[in-house]
Amino acid sequence: MNIDRVVFAVAGVFVLGSVLLSIYHNQNWLWFTGFVGLNLFQSAFTGFCPMVYVLKSLGLKPGNAFE
Repeated sequence: MNIDRVVFAVAGVFVLGSVLLSIYHNQNWLWFTGFVGLNLFQSAFTGFCPMVYVLKSLGLKPGNAFE
């Protein structure tokens, strides 16, 4: 797997997990969903994603989106 796929997979898990937590635990988990969405939105324009630096340091190879 390359960095692009891992970032998208982790973002999807975070969104789904926080939605489920907001349904079954507390609605304040939707703030986390908003944070993930905002981070995805800004990374589309700036190309900056904090998780990319972590994944690069772990040795994953970048895909087309995060070269």
